[in-house]
Amino acid sequence: MKISIIQTDLVWENKKVNLDTFKQIIDTISEETDLIILPEMFSTGFSMNASLLAEDINGPTVSWMKEIAAKKKCAITGSIILKSGKHYFNCLIWADEKQLLTYNKRHLFTYSGENNHYSAGTEKTIVHYRGWNILPLICYDLRFPVWSRRTKKENYDLLIYVANWPERRNVAWKTLLPARAIENQSFVVGVNRIGNDNKNIFHSGDSAVYDFKGEKLSSLSASENKYETIELNLTELIKHRETFAFGNDADYFELK
Repeated sequence: MKISIIQTDLVWENKKVNLDTFKQIIDTISEETDLIILPEMFSTGFSMNASLLAEDINGPTVSWMKEIAAKKKCAITGSIILKSGKHYFNCLIWADEKQLLTYNKRHLFTYSGENNHYSAGTEKTIVHYRGWNILPLICYDLRFPVWSRRTKKENYDLLIYVANWPERRNVAWKTLLPARAIENQSFVVGVNRIGNDNKNIFHSGDSAVYDFKGEKLSSLSASENKYETIELNLTELIKHRETFAFGNDADYFELK
């Protein structure tokens, strides 16, 4: 599978400018790709202004993603502010040529008051796409390994984190991504924004792709405004799991 990760700045609460920026970058992806990955709240920045910025599932941003998927003949994913009934969610959207799926962020970042504006999700979404099982999660979820634990019941090959992760805590970001890859014997992708938000909090990006041994496959530099396309090999992953069947010795549990 070929994945394209996009690391760029976000203009605060300006959907048109952000979508136009991503479209321009996506249009420059000349090689074939199976999956395009955007950051958390890619159309707005990490805003708590949910009532003003939220869309429903039939809104313009989801429609934009569906158009990209159809045009590029691939999948595209990233999170947006979504309204469902009376609730607002930091919701990851997965759009490809055949399906539209969602995942509502489970772990809300109470340090910034995210829990005061959004409702927490309760269910994971494992995407089945082109022979791969994919678990997409959002930012703060990275700090909670139980939620992302690969089990026989919830088995996946690729773990994705889309994020607005500040530079001042990037040691955790750069440590936990390969940790999740090693402990789950899975490819792991983290896609983060760059630049300042409206509170002058700087984001250095540090977007990265790791293999199932925790080895870095990507070459994006911190704060680099660009995309990168990387090919992942499912056969190598399966062989690794068969040779080093650590999962057979894992503890089994159920989340309540």
